[in-house]
Amino acid sequence: MPILEKQAADGRDSQVLPKVPVPPLTQTLDMYLKSVQHLVKEEQFKKTKAIVEKFGAPGGVGEALQRKLLKRREKTTNWVYDYWLEDMYLNNRLPLPVNSSPAMVFPKQPFRDRTDALRFAARLICGVLEYKALIDKRALPVDFARGQLAGTPLCMEQYYRLFTSYRYPGLKTDTLRVNAASKAPEHVIVACKNQFFVLDVVANDKQLSEVEILGQLEKIMKTSENSKDGCPPMGLLTSDGRTEWARAREALTRDQVNRDSLSLIENCLGVLCLDEPCGLQPNDTNRALMMLHGGGAEKNGANRWYDKSMQFIVGMDGICGVVCEHSPFEGIVMVQCSEHLIKYIKKTPPEMVKSSSFRELPPPRRLQWKCDHQTQALIEAAGHRLQRLVDNLDMDVFTFKAYGKEYIKKQKVSPDAFIQVAMQLAFYKCRGRLVSTYESASIRRFQDGRVDNIRSATPEALAFVKSMTDERDTFSDLEKMKRLKESINAQTNYTIAAISGMGIDNHLLGLLRSAKELNMEKPEIFSDETYVTSNHFILSTSQVPTTEEMFCCYGPVVPNGYGACYNPQSDHIIFCVSSFWEDTETSSAVFVSALNEGLLEIRELCNRSSAAVSKPADSSQGASHAPKSGK
Repeated sequence: MPILEKQAADGRDSQVLPKVPVPPLTQTLDMYLKSVQHLVKEEQFKKTKAIVEKFGAPGGVGEALQRKLLKRREKTTNWVYDYWLEDMYLNNRLPLPVNSSPAMVFPKQPFRDRTDALRFAARLICGVLEYKALIDKRALPVDFARGQLAGTPLCMEQYYRLFTSYRYPGLKTDTLRVNAASKAPEHVIVACKNQFFVLDVVANDKQLSEVEILGQLEKIMKTSENSKDGCPPMGLLTSDGRTEWARAREALTRDQVNRDSLSLIENCLGVLCLDEPCGLQPNDTNRALMMLHGGGAEKNGANRWYDKSMQFIVGMDGICGVVCEHSPFEGIVMVQCSEHLIKYIKKTPPEMVKSSSFRELPPPRRLQWKCDHQTQALIEAAGHRLQRLVDNLDMDVFTFKAYGKEYIKKQKVSPDAFIQVAMQLAFYKCRGRLVSTYESASIRRFQDGRVDNIRSATPEALAFVKSMTDERDTFSDLEKMKRLKESINAQTNYTIAAISGMGIDNHLLGLLRSAKELNMEKPEIFSDETYVTSNHFILSTSQVPTTEEMFCCYGPVVPNGYGACYNPQSDHIIFCVSSFWEDTETSSAVFVSALNEGLLEIRELCNRSSAAVSKPADSSQGASHAPKSGK
């Protein structure tokens, strides 16, 4: 395997990975029909089936669009990358906080005072610089797939965008710009009391030591406290809708002072947010909320710059974590970076030795802004809109402690598929139906691979949840177990298809975009009510496992939906469930309660069944009354 040895040595893997395939057209259309049939009314499905058959007919529109995609695959590194990036992120006009940017929530830090907090922040910056050096040298070890199809090498390109990316707002679509590594920035932007400072991390060709960074952070804290001129909270503009922020940015850039300040932020390696105490109980849910939106303008919501890919939050009250702009990379990259930082902070001795060669450094510069009445009004309006988002977010972080992935593995099934089926059961308990569900599936086995979708609301999942919620109790444990296994197998098989580049969502998007590029009238399959409904993901889910104590969270992707992020550990599972208060049909607490109930019921079913199997003399009727086996 000489190629892979080289790959592991220099981290450059794209040239040796295969290109993402274009799935066969008939396969995608068949999978599409199977994934929607049980989610729409019978009449609606009949109409959809006829439309799909017409689209896929020999010599029809579908075949012409498929040929265009196959040609595109030949000419590009990754045929779906740009289509997907625009559709998933850049064309989306919603504000980044809650709607798009995920957060990693660290354990509450036991700071005794501000010096402790600043010491933690200085150490964190050193950890960032160490991780960035690994990336710049392309010395990160290559990731290999875990779970399904384990052992395959994965594309590492996303890591190289961690500190070099910036998302510019646009009137109709945003732009993701990635700087070349050779133009690597040598400064961090520090947000403190809604003001922004430039912290140079290199002076006279030498990286600042931890002590020096701490000294600079102390100067920033002092300057921000002594600020008399009431700096406008410019960061609020980045929390606004993307079109609104694009207009505001256009107005700002008319002045050279603002252009200079924006340029320094846009070309930094990351943002460190030194937050004021938020005044809330530091439980998991409140810490997650503070990461996602900062508590609005009244708390730390203006102490952010959401366009930058990495924001490191250090609250004076010990509430800390990372917020990511999602367009350059997936959650796993945020996890790997966050875990590196936590390990770095843990291993570094807390008491820092005073450096004998302590340098006198110029104080960090505070960014200046020229603000007219129009800009002030835009900032105020952005603040009100952020507050509405803050008031609307219903978040519930729930640690399920009855069992974790070790118990699930003993059932000889995939923990991820098991949890996905349990979430379908929870949703069915809440609403009496299943809905279009999104689970992100990594396609990093391919060059520049990002994600496709696993549609977890399978017909098999519906059959299982119906058997579990049947009030007449007509299903035996044997039948329920059969349906549980079938639903987990269906979920596992869909997962394998999606991570192998055989999912349907990217393919359908590619066909739609091809029609647009050919200036064709939009094919009926894409304007059909079923297609629109099937892309309205009321349940948006993602497994984000960690090896360090921390968890990931994000908001729902539609107004009447749930965001459900989960982190399976050996003996517990952390769920972060989000929804919006304004929608009367959703409630995070109700969903969490149903999830808890469903997970316990599935365990009881598994335990009863294994007890019945271990007592072969029992009749199948007796199985349903068998005592529960151990936990």
